[in-house]
Amino acid sequence: MNRFKILNETMEEKEKLFEVVKPQPLVIVLSAPSGAGKTTLCNNLLKAEKNVERAITCTTRPPRTGEADGVDYYFLAQEEFEQKIKNDEFLEFANVYGNYYGTLKKEVFRKIEQGKDVLLNIDVQGAASVREASEKDEKLRRSLVSVFVGVESLDVLVNRLKNRGLDDEETLKKRLCLAKEEIKHWKEYDYLIISASMEEDLNRLRAIVNAERLSVRRII
Repeated sequence: MNRFKILNETMEEKEKLFEVVKPQPLVIVLSAPSGAGKTTLCNNLLKAEKNVERAITCTTRPPRTGEADGVDYYFLAQEEFEQKIKNDEFLEFANVYGNYYGTLKKEVFRKIEQGKDVLLNIDVQGAASVREASEKDEKLRRSLVSVFVGVESLDVLVNRLKNRGLDDEETLKKRLCLAKEEIKHWKEYDYLIISASMEEDLNRLRAIVNAERLSVRRII
């Protein structure tokens, strides 16, 4: 008798040790002070991980050059944004430098239902709101993983902000004051990445994402 046939029949008789269950998609919350490189890191992750999709944020600030509605942000009038707040449509929202920013619940849960990992690029206040929401929602709680991106020193942050050339001196001071407060919250996150090179930051974040995809709590 064909020995390969015997081998196959024997293998088919063996009891399966694990039931194959599709893991719960991730909701990846990424926070960092301005200048730490989180936007670049998010963009690099989206390019490297095809199953990860960005949750598009709503904002009341005007579009910058090259930004498109529904691609970079959902640009809303302040009245429309505030109506959505009253309707409890946001998973998280905040007022930053006089402009509203927020993530719609339907934007996140629609992607989860599609089996996509969702990336949220939000500040520490928004991350706290998402953690609070996860306490009331089993699906969100099982999906949530949070990462804080920091820098070695305040000098590094100052240099990065100045090199961007996006802010005047007054705005720069405000960003630095806010950064000092945001950094105090790093212990509230699941993971901490101290920013180095773009390549190293991406490798560390991908390692976190891939490890979380294998977490037992996501398949039970």
